[in-house]
Amino acid sequence: MLINNSLTMLDGSKKNVHDFSGGLLMVVNVASRCGLSPQYETLEAMQKKYSSRGFTVLGVPSGTFMQELKSNDDISDYCSTTWGVTFPMLEKADVNGRKRHPLYKELVKAKDSMGVAGPVMWNFEKFLVAPDGKIMRFRPQTKPDAEEIIEAIEANLPR
Repeated sequence: MLINNSLTMLDGSKKNVHDFSGGLLMVVNVASRCGLSPQYETLEAMQKKYSSRGFTVLGVPSGTFMQELKSNDDISDYCSTTWGVTFPMLEKADVNGRKRHPLYKELVKAKDSMGVAGPVMWNFEKFLVAPDGKIMRFRPQTKPDAEEIIEAIEANLPR
């Protein structure tokens, strides 16, 4: 279960983790200059398809792997212009290391399908947070619309 964390969004506004409670949340660390960035398109399509049923993609731009643009404005412009992203995004944040965002301090405790927890391996690692607080972890190479993710989404939609 995610702890009560304050979140600063890409546009500078403030939210709280609990603003997303009761729904199904997919948290993804994203990077504009990563070879996996075409996943933005699929994430946006999933946001459009499932948002009316309580699903939200939450993007977390991260420079942890040195593949994200420098400023929040540049990230916002790139994501909206290149991929048409409308889902909510946090400000740029670390997902590993001593300055790891508090949200990721909780998320990295979740185990993937191989039973492995720990640091985020690369950009576009996905964490599906169910309404009951259960966290399911999918590694970067697993596409957002992979069968196992769609099954998990369908099984955990709140509405």
